[in-house]
Amino acid sequence: MIAKLASLVFQQSGAGMTSLLMMVGIFAIFYFLLIMPQQKRQKKWQSMLANLKAGDRVTTTGGMIGIILSIKPGTGADTGSIVIRVAPDNLKLEVARNAVASVTVDDGAQKS
Repeated sequence: MIAKLASLVFQQSGAGMTSLLMMVGIFAIFYFLLIMPQQKRQKKWQSMLANLKAGDRVTTTGGMIGIILSIKPGTGADTGSIVIRVAPDNLKLEVARNAVASVTVDDGAQKS
């Protein structure tokens, strides 16, 4: 009777260990397939925003393409804004710095 009880307890703890290992495995898969690539993309985007300068050709998240005329620094949580010139009427627009989706270099290649 004690042997049966011990056997039953061992089987239940083994099942618990298996389910715990599966949960750890699933978390590892999610981390390497979803979380880590997103963090790399976020760091690359932050680096791109930090390296903006006047004269860069940018595309905003709204799809506007323009050339940066000036950069206004932000304070605290505010990242600041940029003033871009949009063709064909040379319209000047002030947009949030976070609204920049990509920077296009002069040779036509993108560095987003």
